[in-house]
Amino acid sequence: MMKTIKETNYNFPGQTNFYKGKVRDVYTINNNTLVMIASDRISAFDHVLPEGIPYKGQVLSQIAAKFLNATSDIVPNWMESTPDPSVTIGKRCEPFKVEMVIRGYLTGHAWREYKSGKRMICGVPMPDGMKENEKFPNPIITPTTKADVGHDEDISREEIIKQGLVKEEDYIKLEKYTLSLFQRGTEMAEEKGLILVDTKYEFGKDISGVITLIDEIHTPDSSRYFYLDSYADNLSNNLPQKQLSKEFVRQWLIENGFQGKEGEVIPEMTNEYCLSVSERYIELYEYITGDKFIKEDVSDILNRVEKNILDYLKSL
Repeated sequence: MMKTIKETNYNFPGQTNFYKGKVRDVYTINNNTLVMIASDRISAFDHVLPEGIPYKGQVLSQIAAKFLNATSDIVPNWMESTPDPSVTIGKRCEPFKVEMVIRGYLTGHAWREYKSGKRMICGVPMPDGMKENEKFPNPIITPTTKADVGHDEDISREEIIKQGLVKEEDYIKLEKYTLSLFQRGTEMAEEKGLILVDTKYEFGKDISGVITLIDEIHTPDSSRYFYLDSYADNLSNNLPQKQLSKEFVRQWLIENGFQGKEGEVIPEMTNEYCLSVSERYIELYEYITGDKFIKEDVSDILNRVEKNILDYLKSL
């Protein structure tokens, strides 16, 4: 039996709210502190898969913490402490109702739109004559609405301001921060022999009204990476790019007849398969951060996490 965090059911002193996302469990303490636990759940095609992936939460949590620390000179962020390898604690912010997606390369959703004949995405023009995975002349920002239910939807800068989702002066700052964060992420990726292809950022306002970077950044769940050394050859030969993301899980599901459509059944995830995914996530961690991954003791993982959180909350 593999030891993973699939569910948490804690009750912390001063707890005022609990939110269960696809991957994260978020506890609100005294309406002003967030305890975010990166579970070992894994999602694909808008479905949470039935088995947890050992160490996945630790991988995502520690990558995000590294990049939040490395970008805190660009924009304030929500993180205050990481009392456990799978936990981030920080200040609660009022989130903006848009996600700032930024793309340096024509791939994924943008490529599908382009291939269908469109030359505008989210109100941003895309040049004629491009091919899949080609670099844009400059990175483009293609925001999406944050849907409570269902899929996020593409939206233009003009629509965001017109609908009052974000005030114009705030949106200008979000664009500036997004470009600066992407530039920093690009430089850090290049040092590791990677290309940061596209990513998304989420922002909110803290209790003082300061725009603050929230959630995770530059993890393989929120970003797409290519390998730098094979990029040019693959592009010129029209070959698929070698990716550093959870795309390999999606491909396995497709090969086993699952794309999240009605009537399809999620294939069996054996222990061997889950461990192989775990190894890929650890490989991602080591490649992206340049650090050796240290496996924390997971023999009693739920109690470990609870104790570390409680110890931190008592110190406040």
